[in-house]
Amino acid sequence: MSDFTNFAVYHIYPLGFCGCPKTNDYSDNTENRLKKIEDAIPHIKEMGFNAIYFGPVFQSVAHGYDTVDYTKIDSRLGTNADFAALCKKLHENGIKVILDGVFNHVGRDFTKFVEVRNGNNSYRDWFHINDGNSCYNDGFWYEGWEGHYELVKLNLYNPAVKEYLKEVITGWVKEFDIDGLRLDVAYCLDLNFLKELHGHCKWLKNDFWLMGETLHGDYNRWMNPEMLDSVTNYECYKGLFSSFNDLNMFEIAHSLNRQFGKEQWCLYTGKLLYSFVDNHDVSRIATMLNNKRQLPVIYPLLFTMPGIPGVYYGSEYGIEGDKHNGDDALRVEYNEEKFRAEGIADLTAEITALCNLRTSSKALAHGDYTPLQLLNRQFSFRRDCDGETVVTLLNIDDNPFDFNPGISGEFTDVLTGKKIDLSGSVHLDGCSAVVAVNK
Repeated sequence: MSDFTNFAVYHIYPLGFCGCPKTNDYSDNTENRLKKIEDAIPHIKEMGFNAIYFGPVFQSVAHGYDTVDYTKIDSRLGTNADFAALCKKLHENGIKVILDGVFNHVGRDFTKFVEVRNGNNSYRDWFHINDGNSCYNDGFWYEGWEGHYELVKLNLYNPAVKEYLKEVITGWVKEFDIDGLRLDVAYCLDLNFLKELHGHCKWLKNDFWLMGETLHGDYNRWMNPEMLDSVTNYECYKGLFSSFNDLNMFEIAHSLNRQFGKEQWCLYTGKLLYSFVDNHDVSRIATMLNNKRQLPVIYPLLFTMPGIPGVYYGSEYGIEGDKHNGDDALRVEYNEEKFRAEGIADLTAEITALCNLRTSSKALAHGDYTPLQLLNRQFSFRRDCDGETVVTLLNIDDNPFDFNPGISGEFTDVLTGKKIDLSGSVHLDGCSAVVAVNK
């Protein structure tokens, strides 16, 4: 099994984080904007994250998911040497490197598609091309991803395409020593391709981590011993924010029990899905929550529920970002001073405590999930493994509430560092949480 059970992931969208121009002029006058990420390493390490998931870093037309060259770092970010130095620095600080594998589609400036546009049919079967015409008047029709014709679908049934992409990944491991991939729109990828990718990546590194972007359906279709180690848990993402907004903790509790409970019918017990409250595609959680006082309560749930927790850069300061204002509103340049000034709540201390627990806890990595107490506005559960117990108490109401865990033993609340007695009544203020561990 891949060595990812104690991951706590910091998610960076590099083109936004580094303040890059929105479109690429493919200039050779490359500025090392990746230095901005290197400068943030102490902050990321101090919070306790041991992996960074990078959004697209390779040469692209605009937003990164319209790849032009899989072998060249986007010239708006820096050079290959710059990125190799960044990866080396991250590894020296105990932080693994996960790249965005955008293999379903490419940009219209992708070298081999340009060849086809110029009349060279040698690479025609690399894409889904047919008679007719495109909206760009190419003289032929091609399939774009979900109707977006600036994103040209690759033909993953073509052995030459699959071999090319495997060679690309081999190059990334050799040049940057990457530790894993997040596969963009994995739900669109050919399942046989995923099997081949699994075998190739595990051959390169047996602890290589493969995580895929999935939305709905049975995640076991993609997450299994032959394909991916993990997938994005969009079911629980929705349950997290809507349970808080609707003051209905039954929703997220139902999802967790359906996915990770002890019953035989539960879908993903023992598996580690990638959990999050926001990312580069959805509004920031500080914007999504109707009651901003609840913001410090959602992260204890994120970090202690089953799964691998991911935090999107900047959200540790409670910054807002509304998807309705376009993707750029979610992918802003990193500016710690500005984030601290404009954010709703500085959650760095809380996330640091939660990160340090998650990366060291057997109970959170491998433990059983057992719900304890559930009301509309309160929820508690425990995780157990090899004598370690973590108990999470959540009160999303503005009013105080008394829990009754009825659990004996010596516990410490990692959020305050104080000893806590869980054998009787435990008082929580409004919009607050306790994460107690018996060590």
